[in-house]
Amino acid sequence: MKNLKQLKWLTLLLTVCAVFYGCTDKLEENDGQLSADDLDFTITDDMVLPLIGAYAEVYRRGWEDPILVGVRGDDVNAGGVGDAQNGLTEADLYNYDNNYWMFNQVWSNFYGDIVDVVNAKETIERYKEFATGSDVALADQYIAEANVLSGYQHLQMSRMWEDIFIITTSSVSEDIDNGLDTKAEVMQYVSDLMDESIPFLPDSRPNERTDITGGVTKYTALAVKAMAQLELENYQAVADVCGEIINSNKFMLYDDFYELFKKDGQLSNENLFEFQFSDYNSDSGDVNNHLFAPFGPPSWTPAVDGASGGWGFYEPSLKYIKFMIDRGDETRLVTSVCFTPRGLDELMLDPDYATLPNYVSTTTPDGDTFNDTPRFMFASGKHYWPSTDLTPGRNSYGSGKNFIVIRYAEILLMYAEALTHGASGSGLTADQAVNLVRARVDMPPLSGVTTDMVMDEKFAELGMEWGIRYYDMIRLNKYDELSYDGRTFSADKEYLRYPQDQLDLLPLEDN
Repeated sequence: MKNLKQLKWLTLLLTVCAVFYGCTDKLEENDGQLSADDLDFTITDDMVLPLIGAYAEVYRRGWEDPILVGVRGDDVNAGGVGDAQNGLTEADLYNYDNNYWMFNQVWSNFYGDIVDVVNAKETIERYKEFATGSDVALADQYIAEANVLSGYQHLQMSRMWEDIFIITTSSVSEDIDNGLDTKAEVMQYVSDLMDESIPFLPDSRPNERTDITGGVTKYTALAVKAMAQLELENYQAVADVCGEIINSNKFMLYDDFYELFKKDGQLSNENLFEFQFSDYNSDSGDVNNHLFAPFGPPSWTPAVDGASGGWGFYEPSLKYIKFMIDRGDETRLVTSVCFTPRGLDELMLDPDYATLPNYVSTTTPDGDTFNDTPRFMFASGKHYWPSTDLTPGRNSYGSGKNFIVIRYAEILLMYAEALTHGASGSGLTADQAVNLVRARVDMPPLSGVTTDMVMDEKFAELGMEWGIRYYDMIRLNKYDELSYDGRTFSADKEYLRYPQDQLDLLPLEDN
């Protein structure tokens, strides 16, 4: 008989196991929910439905997920100091209160998604039992896509909490009985899962898919594998995998860095993984949106009257802004940071920045003006959706905006870093890879790039994106970089503490 803690955990997960599908009349009749008992597995045309459900669950992220994933780097500060989200502020200061609701919510969100994806995979496997001809290969592709979605979720969780449970079946209790897996084991599992899946995935860019818009492909799986191998510090594997993506000649940097994060850049040739959202270009009716309000300004003067603001929970750091000004990195700074008057005043308190470049302005290139608020001094420009990009009649901050997850620029810079650690390349040199990224934003070329130079380039290029900076710094033990603006970082702060609610439910020891 299972112990009560495991039963409570199993119940928690299984409540979110009913996969959401919203694309057929039959499903709409069931409020978007479909159980295995409703399915006729001989109708292989329906095999895509559980996969669509898996995508829907992964895309339907809680707003707290990317916030908590990214907030601890020296590129980002938590906004809203002293308010209801003080636990987020404390996490940004490396003080981890495992009773703070967000820790448990993010843990539950990721594991809930993983179980939904695994459940979808097992449903597809049941369809495959009745498949014939080309439907067999299609089932294998769908299973492989589910593996990529699951692998990415495991990778993000292990980055946050280090040792976690690997969930491989909907029989969750069996995986829990196997105990925690170390971060190294999780990353190797993710890498192996990608190897298992790659032969069955489309050899194309996500934006070339016509069946599932923006769905994962072979190259998404390669990117996830490269990220896992980077965490393992297996730099030759990183170079090999990134080299395969580069040498495919399928991806290229979007020519306008600013527009990459706006409507024109959605589903560009740069994006290897991108959560899809839409308000269907309609002024009313259904929407499928991520809640971008936490990234937005509590006070602004939008170019389009009536456009809503946000909550101010995610603030680019002064350190990042000064770093970019010192480099003369105009395009990426204007793209990555939205300024308030209070933020400009704070910058100019430093004598070295008493006179700011004329491109630093409280008004964005799209005509939206960010006003003063006690919540933050700066907003993330990469999560900013111009009011002029809103569908007329849709006023919610970020309505219709996709969420970019993995970009070709990150692939180029992971490749360059691997070469600076002694790996052998296959085509581009480290200098060439870095300079491709720099040329896009009119930065002069470099020669003889070192690991530190690549880290600077990643800081400039990937700031505010998915905690990339933070995970780079802890991987390289650059604790001095994370000890900034009064913070003191040490090795025992690398990973979040397990949520207290999970300690009460699971065979875990508080970290």
